[in-house]
Amino acid sequence: MEVSIQAIHFDISDKLVAFVNKKIDKLARRFEFIQDVDANLRLIKPETALNKEAGIKLVVPGGPDMFASKTADTFEEAVDLAILALEPQLERFKDKDRKI
Repeated sequence: MEVSIQAIHFDISDKLVAFVNKKIDKLARRFEFIQDVDANLRLIKPETALNKEAGIKLVVPGGPDMFASKTADTFEEAVDLAILALEPQLERFKDKDRKI
């Protein structure tokens, strides 16, 4: 599995990269069919509350790309919310795949 993390409008810290990788690894252990992950972390300007956005795209073989984007006060919270939004999509794909 290949993971790509892109920071838009800010410099990403090693701690944040480690956090995103940890969350994606946890998701990939649960859903082994994930091939690639693209995570885009964006700082929305001007600075206001809820100005950090995380968009996560998952590539799965034989299925559509899955995407979720969430905005929160911190990047960690936005990543958590995006992953929570992706889990039902992955469950539906896993259930559909088993029936075939």
